[in-house]
Amino acid sequence: MRSALTAIAAIVVLAACGTTEAPVTESAPSEGASGTASAAAGPVTVTDSRGKQVTLDRPATKVVSLEWGETEMLAALGVMPVGAADVKGYATWVTAAKLDSSVQDVGTRQEPSVDSISALQPDLVIMESDDAALAEQLEKFVPVLVAKGSDASDNLKRMRDDLNMIATAVGKTDEAGKLLTAFDAALADGKQRLAAAGAAGKPFIMADGWKQGSTISVRLFGKGALVSDVAEQLGLKNAWTGEVDDEWGLGSTDVEGLSGLKDPDIRFFYNASDGTDVFADGLKNNAIWKSLPFVEKQQVTKLPDGIWTFGGPLSSQQYADALVKAFTG
Repeated sequence: MRSALTAIAAIVVLAACGTTEAPVTESAPSEGASGTASAAAGPVTVTDSRGKQVTLDRPATKVVSLEWGETEMLAALGVMPVGAADVKGYATWVTAAKLDSSVQDVGTRQEPSVDSISALQPDLVIMESDDAALAEQLEKFVPVLVAKGSDASDNLKRMRDDLNMIATAVGKTDEAGKLLTAFDAALADGKQRLAAAGAAGKPFIMADGWKQGSTISVRLFGKGALVSDVAEQLGLKNAWTGEVDDEWGLGSTDVEGLSGLKDPDIRFFYNASDGTDVFADGLKNNAIWKSLPFVEKQQVTKLPDGIWTFGGPLSSQQYADALVKAFTG
């Protein structure tokens, strides 16, 4: 997620936010450092997003995660990381898979502390692919698995691949299968409910907003963003057709840039888990904002706090549920 935030920051001056895997045969579980892994399992080899083979003597039990999406995936698989980046921020933005109080903070996602990571003596570090220098530094003392994190060409497949890769590394492939089966079932049920309510094909917008001084910047989740892929799987249509980046499917505009969204059926969704609500508070007296059809028709929905829009299957399922509720409620 570091690269996505850096790219958006460069545009709007903000400061916010395929893998392959070898099958693993799990044996009877016994308690490891995390209390979740199969201590008797044999060596594991996975190929990460760099195309690099990472071989472990056994499924990892002491794992440090440096991005919230992968931290969520670990916790959802039943493997509580020994360390994670920005634990406090995770608790604010991610509620799908909560962390134990035992998880140690190893610094920010932008600049994790190598010393803090080393002190935990992990047997695996999981990170995303936007800091090759950090990966090289960490690999001097611990195996590093690099997840892709995002791919706007097919983000749902990418999310599945990242989850399966991580699950193989920690000996939790069965759990990954169950998570994905439940996720697929939720999408199918949501699509059916939307169709029954006459909402199939309805347009949506998903956005984040920031305010600096008197300037409000809007980040749009366009074609290829993970949450856009989820919504389209439900049978909805992304109304934002502006330019987006190739990795995250994110675009940038301002309030005036939203004025082209004329379809009266559009529902506008946004995230404000940190308590700063730009759209409800910062724009409440803005004439352009108030004139937008989805604002006039009260079709603006703040997502429940803690739905991470760059997360794994559990966060994505939370997002799908919120969309279905808004369109059918």
